[in-house]
Amino acid sequence: MENQMPTCPVETTLLLISNRWKVLIIRELLTGTKRFGELKKSIGHISQKVLTSNLRDMEANGLVKRDVFAEVPPHVEYSLTELGMSLKPILDAMYVWGENFKNKQ
Repeated sequence: MENQMPTCPVETTLLLISNRWKVLIIRELLTGTKRFGELKKSIGHISQKVLTSNLRDMEANGLVKRDVFAEVPPHVEYSLTELGMSLKPILDAMYVWGENFKNKQ
């Protein structure tokens, strides 16, 4: 994790899930372990470079676990850590809020 975290807890949370891609990656991994290609396909219009960058950042912050399997061809699986799973109530709240907002349109 970064050495200097903000003093405000909300700012800290936003720092860790700072863009839509990270939130969508978490959403996909909440249902279980995924391979890189599965994540890319389920998220949609995300480039390989952006997905890789976000996964590396999330791994460095302890939200995502990366497992490399030494097979031919090699493959990598991603899953949420316990810390990453602890973001579920935040995404659940975002889902409820989004549904309520859509229903009022």
